Amino acid sequence: MAGTDPSPVTQWRKRRQRQGFVRVEVQVRKEDAALVRDVATALGDPAREAEARALLREKIATPRTGGLKALLAAAPLEGIDLERPRDLGRDVAL
Repeated sequence: MAGTDPSPVTQWRKRRQRQGFVRVEVQVRKEDAALVRDVATALGDPAREAEARALLREKIATPRTGGLKALLAAAPLEGIDLERPRDLGRDVAL
């Protein structure tokens, strides 16, 4: 049964996956396609990957805040009244 052998493309993709690569599909304007390919090439080149990654993180990537806990820890709370009057609700007549 020759039909059960994985294709060379499938073998290559599995090999790349074991190496830590993932397949990504993006849609960009035609004039940006070459630029995106160049960025992907730079990130895949061991000689340029660290510099390219640092540059992209500095110029393009949004900073990761660490979630709600980090956001609240960084919030300036001086001058904000955090006390609330006690509300006992309303009387309910049966």
